[in-house]
Amino acid sequence: MNPRLAALQPYAFEKLRALLDGVAPNPDLRPINLSIGEPKHPTPALIREALTSALDGLSAYPATAGTPALRKAIAEWLAHRYGLPPVDAATEVLPVNGSREALFAFAQSVVDPLGGKAKVVCPNPFYQIYEGAAILAGATPLYLNADERSGFRVRYDTLPAAEWRNVQLVYACSPANPSGSVMRLEDWRLLFELSERHGFAIASDECYSELYFDEARPPLGALEASHRLGRKGYAGLVVFSSLSKRSNAPGMRSGFVAGDAKLLQEFVLYRTYHGSAMSLTVQQASIAAWRDEAHVRENRRLYVEKFRAVLPLVGAPLSASMPEGGFYLWIRTPIDDREFARRLQHEYNVLVLPGSYLARDAQGENPGRNRVRVALVAPLAECVEGAERINRFARTL
Repeated sequence: MNPRLAALQPYAFEKLRALLDGVAPNPDLRPINLSIGEPKHPTPALIREALTSALDGLSAYPATAGTPALRKAIAEWLAHRYGLPPVDAATEVLPVNGSREALFAFAQSVVDPLGGKAKVVCPNPFYQIYEGAAILAGATPLYLNADERSGFRVRYDTLPAAEWRNVQLVYACSPANPSGSVMRLEDWRLLFELSERHGFAIASDECYSELYFDEARPPLGALEASHRLGRKGYAGLVVFSSLSKRSNAPGMRSGFVAGDAKLLQEFVLYRTYHGSAMSLTVQQASIAAWRDEAHVRENRRLYVEKFRAVLPLVGAPLSASMPEGGFYLWIRTPIDDREFARRLQHEYNVLVLPGSYLARDAQGENPGRNRVRVALVAPLAECVEGAERINRFARTL
């Protein structure tokens, strides 16, 4: 067996199951699960219809690079969404089977283990795929804390220059999971300067980019930041996006990678052997999704409604602020986050995720400690009832 597998930590939800082992939920209250970030809004009819009308695609092997039509639809969406010059659909876009698989695979294609010296920088808290990808590529993860003091943004200037020398890949996430913070132009300027100085690649996870709360102020994207800063060709930069959250289609496993043509050329070579081409049927449905914005605006409206209803219910001794994007509340708790989650499940039959399970000890602290992540993906009434129960429980502490 690959000895690196032994270095992988249990996934956050495995830890949660272990934490709740033997816990008896209150039988007088119906269960409410706010722990998993799985979209629950209906998949739009236009996507379902495009999928079922393209079933003939099941009879053919798809190409690793995807169809020209899908790459063109994604390229046009990117240019429109971020105000970019025309994106080269043939060289700067690659359809993938969801951002999760691609985020993992990308590290395998760009990291040179360097005899164990290679490093991969991850935000902390973070999506655990970043860590696992780094470890299985033969690199050591480095965690940069994003806490309340920094507005939940990563401070790249806190990593010593000596550490940057062996960094080969940086994972960025904006809007962030779990805080919903968005990277500023100055954050990108510093990260690009570091990339140019030390030669590492940047993988920007933007799967929450279309979940925001002010139609006039969509979150800044990495390609947009690169263009606004006058960089050419997106050197060293690739972004990852998905239809899962944007279009409520997590089961389609449809996303894309876009950016540096040289990096994508090598990634396509890796994926040719990896065997992860997107079904032609799913590609047709994806084209329909990327070409329509009406269903995306409606999706945002539903989340705005939930946040407006739920956030005022989060009162002392809890605290939370409105995120800039995503569908999570990142709530500070007055007691240990694991004990909070365990007792909440037992006494009020509400499931949330302990924040410490989404982070690692770094710089002398775990930035997820004494926080819980609450996913507002359930129907509005269920989210409201869950928040009310959370607040009632918190007032007993």
